Amino acid sequence: MSTQFATAIKKGDESFEIGRAAAQEAHSKLGGGRVDLCLVFGSLSYDLHQVLRSIRSVIGEKAQILGASSCGEFTEDVVGEGSIAVGLLRSDEYRFQVRAASGLRQDVIQVITRIHEEFGDFLQLEGQTSIIMTADGLAGNGEEATLGASALFGVDTTIVGGTAGDELAFQETVVIANDQVLTDAVSVCVVKGPHSLFAGVQHGHEPLSETLEATRAEGSVLYTVNGRKAWEVWKEEARERAMAIGIDVDHLADPSEEGIFLIRFELGLETDAGYKIRVPLSRNEDGSLNFACTIPEGIKFRVMQSKKPAQVRSARRAAELAMEAAGGQEIAGALVFDCVCRSIILGKQFSNAVAAMKEVIGDVPLLGFETYGEICMDPLQFSGFHNTTSVAVLIPAA
Repeated sequence: MSTQFATAIKKGDESFEIGRAAAQEAHSKLGGGRVDLCLVFGSLSYDLHQVLRSIRSVIGEKAQILGASSCGEFTEDVVGEGSIAVGLLRSDEYRFQVRAASGLRQDVIQVITRIHEEFGDFLQLEGQTSIIMTADGLAGNGEEATLGASALFGVDTTIVGGTAGDELAFQETVVIANDQVLTDAVSVCVVKGPHSLFAGVQHGHEPLSETLEATRAEGSVLYTVNGRKAWEVWKEEARERAMAIGIDVDHLADPSEEGIFLIRFELGLETDAGYKIRVPLSRNEDGSLNFACTIPEGIKFRVMQSKKPAQVRSARRAAELAMEAAGGQEIAGALVFDCVCRSIILGKQFSNAVAAMKEVIGDVPLLGFETYGEICMDPLQFSGFHNTTSVAVLIPAA
């Protein structure tokens, strides 16, 4: 096999030791030797600078590193949280390069342009181009970053990834680019080789409300819906269904309870290809709602709902779509970018969704993290920036 992938996940108290233990285990599974790309997803309860130092001591100076802070981490063996998860890649056929830039909130296009320019001649190497991308999960412009990357790197380029999380603290998220830990930033890994990465994306939501209109919105804040305060409309549209699952929308005690309610009833943007899900994160004193990405004024949408079995089925379907895209190609491993909202909806059943993907993909190493947004830009399917989806990505073996 010309491409090998190995994973490990560790949890503990000491940042340097946990990073080293995870890297050493993955490196041992890889059979030692050269590492070309390291993927790191981990909790901000650790000092990620120390984690990176320890991982670098194991994998060597030449390996490229991409990663993000997360809301939960998992491998083919463990579904956990508060962990450090590591995936190591070695390939004779594929080449990897990681670059990053800060300033995402101020000028997303400038950030993506700077990153694109830094790759220089690497983009001219022979072979197909794919991108793995992580971004600040609180910048509020994941859609613009994804579309900007597609425009600059080419609309035929497969782009996958996720936005960083901070375990629902909503204070600060970071991305990892080689030895840097950056906030307000995007980190991009360009993959060059004989095949593109194979991807599939799916959500498990269905409409709850009739069609509504965003009558006032600015950036990632939705102020009014059908001329009324967004928060009041959300409570009205979801009240009956929320009560059925034990949520009294008129007696939400604090922002945490409000957030759980909003995550269960998300915005479904009507498109020709189906509904794209947008997650409301919190409400403001004026009754407006904060979203994880830009909400264009005037859009038509519905308030959505999802039941646990549908979330598990959609995870399986994402894996099936990725396998269909692979078309029988041998697979070295899998990456999964899965929204933290799905974990909240599923609770203890979240591991069932991971297991469903494993059943489809087969007995290969798998690495994933819970995000604040998912990226799947693929010319062959429903594409773009998403919320409350599973994005399954397959790494070709040759």
